[in-house]
Formats: sequence, C-alpha cells, structure tokens
Amino acid sequence: MPLIRSLCLIGLILTISACSNLHQRETLDFGGDPAAWQAHRQSIEPLQNWTLQGKLGMRSPQESGSGTLFWLQREGDYDIRLSGPLGRGATRIVGDDQTVTLEMAGRDPVQAASAEELLEQQIGWRLPVDHLLYWVRGLPAPDNPSRLQLDTESRLARLSQAGWTVEYSRYQTVGDLELPQRMQLSGYDVLLTLVVTRWAPGINE
Repeated sequence: MPLIRSLCLIGLILTISACSNLHQRETLDFGGDPAAWQAHRQSIEPLQNWTLQGKLGMRSPQESGSGTLFWLQREGDYDIRLSGPLGRGATRIVGDDQTVTLEMAGRDPVQAASAEELLEQQIGWRLPVDHLLYWVRGLPAPDNPSRLQLDTESRLARLSQAGWTVEYSRYQTVGDLELPQRMQLSGYDVLLTLVVTRWAPGINE
C-alpha cells in the first residue's frame, strides 16, 4: 500500500508540474500533453523573422472574396500585402509597435496606433493583425486569456481568444519547426481561411 501511495503521489506531482508549464493566461480544455505543448511552444517562440506566402479567403454578411497574402516579419516590424480578398485591389499593412500604415489602391495612406481598429474603420471588418503575429505561428497571444485544445501531437488544434476562434486543421514541417499550414479564424461576423503555400523562417528579401 505505501508503494501505491508513493506512485500516486509521484504521478500527482508530475501532473501538477506539467500543468504549471502552461502560461498563466492559458486554459487547456482537453487533449494533448501539457509538457509536450510547452516543449512545442518553446521551439516556436524564438521564430521572430519570417517570410510567408499563402491564400486568404474571407466571408462576411456584406461581402466575400479570396486572394493572396505575402507577409514579411522582422522582429516587431511587419509588412503584409493582400491582393484580392478585400475586394478593393492591392492592400498593404505596414506596422511596428508604435504605428500602423494602411495603403489601399486609389487611396491616400492612413495611419493609426492599432491595425485592427484602422482596418475596421477603412474596410468595415476586422483583421486581428496584432494577434495574428502569434496565431499564424500556432501560438496564443500573451496579452489576453486563451482557451486551448491540442491535437494528438500536442500542437494547437483550436484556440479561443479575444473574441476569435482559430482552428488549425493542418501543419507542415519547416526545418525543425512544426508550423500551421491551414487555419480558419471566425469572429465578429467574419470568417477567414488562410492556407500557407510557403513558410520561410528568417529574412528573405
């Protein structure tokens, strides 16, 4: 009996230790291994520079469309170029931790402190750029509480955060990293589908 109690105590300690690896703002609903999720997250978090290309689809009560996405990330600075999905021609979003500039075909550039507010003002629907910096890597953003569901490989399968639900249906191996290949975002009457056709960690001009 003492041996059984000892084994149970060790199991409880290991479980508590694994759960403590979750970020304080993260809640794990079910699925996956918390310790394995921590290891996966630690492998992805150092990725601060990348080039990403993909296809983006958008559907809202007012409009729908599809197009291409090009995303160049340099630490906290980003240059995101959209073609097609906004139904307004080429769109470019350039930002850092202080300001965001929106350039749209046939319009003068406009600036604001928040990309999400700026896009809602100019095009009528939200694109959660600040959170996408994390979500596109398969990570929850650290500034808001989040609820996580993990897949069998202890990667994000479903994320609920800041009024959005993000579902990851496919990953791809890029070097030593497991990065999202297909994800769907829903929230604020908008449904966005992103299929990544090319992940390139590091800067590729």
